[in-house]
Amino acid sequence: MKDIDITKVRFDADGLVPAIIQEAATGKILMLAYMNMVSLQRSLAKGETFFWSRSRGELWHKGETSGHVQHIRSVTLDCDGDALLISVDQTGNACHTGEHSCFFDNLQKTDGAVPGLWEVIAQLQRVIAQRKKELPAGSYTTYLFESGLDKILKKVGEEASETIIAAKNHNKSEMAWEIADLLYHLLVLLEAEGLSTSEIAAELSERAGKKKESRNPEKK
Repeated sequence: MKDIDITKVRFDADGLVPAIIQEAATGKILMLAYMNMVSLQRSLAKGETFFWSRSRGELWHKGETSGHVQHIRSVTLDCDGDALLISVDQTGNACHTGEHSCFFDNLQKTDGAVPGLWEVIAQLQRVIAQRKKELPAGSYTTYLFESGLDKILKKVGEEASETIIAAKNHNKSEMAWEIADLLYHLLVLLEAEGLSTSEIAAELSERAGKKKESRNPEKK
């Protein structure tokens, strides 16, 4: 990982700087912790997060005991130099309570608020991964994994066709239903083939930045 200019970081009187940890794939804030010079340097060198525990007075490696490590994608310093925003690929859950994010206790929530698409996809992906690991009886996801790749591919094809039909009928509610079905089966396919949503996000980001031409020669 390319080092940032640590001389620009304004550590407080205790030699610490707050680090906001954000999930790269969803943009969701996962946690807030503190870093000192050593933990920041180690994080940059290892590509995983290390923090300073104010209660224990020692360095700690996130996920060292739980396995829920955070692989760093980028480290950004705020305009005043006194806070860090660290984008990560989170393994497992970030919070010690078992929640994915430490920010789950809503003090105020707008009625009918719907999470962002990538947040929902990431949550669904975690559920699908757990289903693949545990294969609980009676689960449709279990049925797909046990039926094998051909069955999963067949369902992807069926849902794609049904999405096309819904679009041809200009039926928005039906389209939403079929697209949701298609996305679910695509996530099952990704899990079956060991492809992460982060890899898809990276590909889309590259296309959005126009860093390379489309592989489809028909696209201009």
